[in-house]
Amino acid sequence: MVKVLADDSTGEGFRIGIAVARFNEVVTERLLDGATKTLKEQGVADNDITVTWVPGAFELPAACSWLAKSGLCDAVIMLGAIVRGGTDHYDYICSGVTDGAMRVQLDLDVPIGFGVLTCATMELALARAGGDAGNKGSDAAMAALAMANLKPKLLPQ
Repeated sequence: MVKVLADDSTGEGFRIGIAVARFNEVVTERLLDGATKTLKEQGVADNDITVTWVPGAFELPAACSWLAKSGLCDAVIMLGAIVRGGTDHYDYICSGVTDGAMRVQLDLDVPIGFGVLTCATMELALARAGGDAGNKGSDAAMAALAMANLKPKLLPQ
């Protein structure tokens, strides 16, 4: 018989850290609202959610690393909005944040729900932060919970 490990998304008993960028705050506040609402709906207690704000998306990997090392979190959610401008800056920030998130997740063995939008326009970002395209903050929260639930099934303490 095949052994199947479900990706349960219950939040009861889990401590979740959220790192959120202030840059493009009109978008990131909506992502944060979606993430916290979803965590609470899944059973995460208010006092088990730690939110830390950072200046911009580039600072998110460091904040996630510190949250992971703090011992306060079973999983971390990374929220930001990177909107393309007229320079190459967008490409470097997107790459650095994505690579940083993966590095933190693998090096520190703490799941990260990746909710960093990388959009061509502000309109597209707003659509993904509670508009027509849903709320990617909520999606990142569900991913973080799924991985937090899966980890002890594969790596029992």
